Amino acid sequence: MSVVPLIDPQEPSPLASARLHRKLTVEEAARRAGLTPDQIEWLEAGRVYRFPAADDALVAVVLYATAIGIDQDEARGLARLPVEARPKRYLRTRIASAAAGVVVLAALAVTLLGGLGLGGDSKQQRAQPLPPTWKLSVDVLNGGGDIYYTRAVASKIGGLGYKIKRVAKANRFDYPDTAVYFEPGGEAYGARLARQLGVQARPLPGGSNPRRLVVIAGPPRVG
Repeated sequence: MSVVPLIDPQEPSPLASARLHRKLTVEEAARRAGLTPDQIEWLEAGRVYRFPAADDALVAVVLYATAIGIDQDEARGLARLPVEARPKRYLRTRIASAAAGVVVLAALAVTLLGGLGLGGDSKQQRAQPLPPTWKLSVDVLNGGGDIYYTRAVASKIGGLGYKIKRVAKANRFDYPDTAVYFEPGGEAYGARLARQLGVQARPLPGGSNPRRLVVIAGPPRVG
């Protein structure tokens, strides 16, 4: 099994590197692949959680790789995997290009999906992918007395694609830490956001909307 080295976040992603090597703009790459410019940027930045499901992200990568002509050898090189020697008469076909897209996604799974908490392989996740983040609403409450920190937490959640319903005061200011609270049926949604924020997920005593989450911001983290 090959080990994929971690990609320097300051460097362009493999897909972005391939596009820049071909001197293509995001808009031109999107036109060739039949995708939107936003979808191209999501792929290049690793924001695959913005796609409705993992299968949609996979199809988008295959379309991207095929449209800009990435073959299998280049895909392995971009993903920093060993490139196998090929016979001189080796033909680079469109099928190889499509297969290369799968190679790219598989190679990037460790670096892009894993860091987002989306790389789990439980049977439940495979059978029923979670809905995209923008289909969930989040209330962000100030439970530590620092409204600026609360707003920063809300901005981070919004950056993950969630719909911020409101930012307001909690019922008190003595919450010891930041946590994600979910209504009955929302365990998986709460756990995902908690992983993304690096905090704990806790159940609410009641409620009827599993797609509503509440984040109570405690005191700012030190260090």
